[in-house]
Amino acid sequence: MEKIRVGMSSCLMGINVRYDGGHKLDSSLIDTLEHYFKLIPICPEVECGLGIPRKPMLLEDNQGSSRLIIIETEEDVTELVIDWALKRVVQLEKENIRGFIFKSDSPSCGVRNVKVYNKNGVSDTDGVGIFSGMLIKHFPSLLVEDELNLKNYFLREDFIKKIFASKKSPVR
Repeated sequence: MEKIRVGMSSCLMGINVRYDGGHKLDSSLIDTLEHYFKLIPICPEVECGLGIPRKPMLLEDNQGSSRLIIIETEEDVTELVIDWALKRVVQLEKENIRGFIFKSDSPSCGVRNVKVYNKNGVSDTDGVGIFSGMLIKHFPSLLVEDELNLKNYFLREDFIKKIFASKKSPVR
């Protein structure tokens, strides 16, 4: 029987894709999830062409809209990520993913409490990552979580149960 497909931030799977060339592998989480699901690694920054290593980025508020900015150069790479994401969500729809596990605090993948900075460099609000926000908008009923919440046994078990229950109905 084919396992249910769940997307996951590549860095959480131990793939060296982070801005510093590293990863954020959590072996116990991966071991648990791989028992139930086929995990599909995705890294927006690498897949849109930003490379490894790369300069750190942050979210900057631009009149109520978050922009993905390379800190050192102040280059706005939002449109690059959005253009890639528009294509990638269509591919994920065809792959029939049933959930997604994102890297917390990431300006591209965070699902909650991602720092959004104003023009003065002060974080005065929280938001969601550019890619995670687009994925959630495209798949409003998709189950999404970050690795921090899945460290909690009860939240992890609930996520797994909900993924299996979602197999019975379309995600879109």
